Amino acid sequence: MLSAEHREIVKATVPFLEAGGEALATHFYGLMLREYPEVRPLFNQTNQASGAQPRALAHSVLMYARHIDHLEKLGDLVAQIVNKHVSLNVLPEHYPIVGECLLRSIREVLGKDIATDAVIEAWTAAYQQLAGLLIGIEEQNYAAKEHAPGGWRGTRRFRLARKVKESDEITSFYLVPEDGGALLDFQPGQYIGLRLVIDGEEVRRNYSLSAAANGQEYRISVKREPNGRVSTYLHEQLGEGDIIELFAPSGEFQLKPGTKPLVLIGGGVGVTPLLAMLQTAAAAAPRPIYFIHAARNGGVQAFRNKVEELAAHVPQLKRFYCYEKPRQTDAEADATGLIDEALLAQWLPQSRDVEAYFVGPAAFMKAMKKYLKSLGVPESQTHYEFFGPAAALE
Repeated sequence: MLSAEHREIVKATVPFLEAGGEALATHFYGLMLREYPEVRPLFNQTNQASGAQPRALAHSVLMYARHIDHLEKLGDLVAQIVNKHVSLNVLPEHYPIVGECLLRSIREVLGKDIATDAVIEAWTAAYQQLAGLLIGIEEQNYAAKEHAPGGWRGTRRFRLARKVKESDEITSFYLVPEDGGALLDFQPGQYIGLRLVIDGEEVRRNYSLSAAANGQEYRISVKREPNGRVSTYLHEQLGEGDIIELFAPSGEFQLKPGTKPLVLIGGGVGVTPLLAMLQTAAAAAPRPIYFIHAARNGGVQAFRNKVEELAAHVPQLKRFYCYEKPRQTDAEADATGLIDEALLAQWLPQSRDVEAYFVGPAAFMKAMKKYLKSLGVPESQTHYEFFGPAAALE
């Protein structure tokens, strides 16, 4: 149990975390990945290089310190962390490594004048509390997935049944269990973790499930990134019939049942989890659906034909496309340039009492969050998922 004295000491470090949290997190990752290479597969090196992962950790540590007296105020942050951990198979034995490197980093970055023995003792107790909390919740998740119909714990081997090019940049991968057994169901909006070995090195990644659950196969749709090690491998080297290992579906970003009008807003490949939501909502009891997809042009936009096929049979579905820089050969879009507040206002229903879900690049998401709030959509009815590490959209 964290003592009252420990809590006060941790809270007293908040100003230092506000000022130097990102430097601390960067130091932490450099130390841990250098001295404990066995945890490297759990971290996306692209996010390390861009600074996204250190910023996310700094934000999480700061929020934990601020709310050390009332952890319930962390809200969705704990669920986000737990789901990411479960999707990558983070295990209890990883936590002592993280704890050791975090405490060393606090001492080395903040210095002994600030990171006194009392501060290190308090943060040791605080970390042990947090680790115990996360390990307990994660074990509940692992057990639930293991014992659910078609479920499993750890990795399960899947065969690539089909590989379908969806656009100039995006390819879909249809994956079926190698053992021919039942398949764990998932909620639209969730993702799966992949374990791959590329050039002798293990890597793990998360990808959104881009089609509604059907009990037979999982579909992910991956954009090939210019310097993306994993996406390049999937596009160029993984062939039909090849085997890869998957962790069970995870993710707190899920379509909630309801009758309010549904608004789905995707930027680029961010449309992938929204497709599973769209399919599920279209097959359920009728509710108005507004599907909005922004892309650079028609060549890189994926799934427009599938959305059109669905719209032909679902009268309550309205769809809108915006191309930033359309080509002469592209099919007609409803707008060009970037989606702004005025354009979004035109496409939303008159009543702002809707459930809105949006996914895309960070700048796109910041804009959508701002516009939806300005247009009167209740914040409790706006939902979003991040590419990569969670970060504040303020």
